[in-house]
Amino acid sequence: MKIGELARESGLAPSRIRFYEREGLIGSIDRGLNGYRQYSRGTRQVLEIIVMAQQAGFSLDEIRNLLPPHGKGDWSRDRLVAALKAKVVEVAALRHRLAETQAGLEAVIARIEATPPGGDCFENAEAVLAGLKDQVKAD
Repeated sequence: MKIGELARESGLAPSRIRFYEREGLIGSIDRGLNGYRQYSRGTRQVLEIIVMAQQAGFSLDEIRNLLPPHGKGDWSRDRLVAALKAKVVEVAALRHRLAETQAGLEAVIARIEATPPGGDCFENAEAVLAGLKDQVKAD
C-alpha cells in the first residue's frame, strides 16, 4: 500500500510515517517502479504498536529495542515482558514522586491559609517556611 493509504488507515500523517521509517522503527520499504514507497499490511500494526508504546511512556530508543530487527521477524517475548515490567516500576516511582509533590503543595497551601491575612509579606513567608521545615524534620 502507498503512504497515503497507510496514513488514512493508521491515522498518522505521512510525515510521521516517514519519520518512523528514518528512525528505523519500521522495516525497509520497497519502492515501486514509479519510486513510491510500498508498505506491507503489517506496517500498520507496527505503527499502532509504536504509537501505543509512546503513549505508555516508552522512548523511541526503547521501542526500537523491543521491535524485531528491521521491523521483520519474531518478537522477543521475554524482552517485551521485561521492558513492560520495568516500565510499570518506573510509572509506580513517578506516581510516588508526584504524590510527594502533591502533599508538599497541599502543605504549603494549608500553611498559607492558616496565616492571618495582612501583615508583613516577608514575615508571613518566614512563618510558612519555618512551619514546613518543622514538618520535614518530623517526617
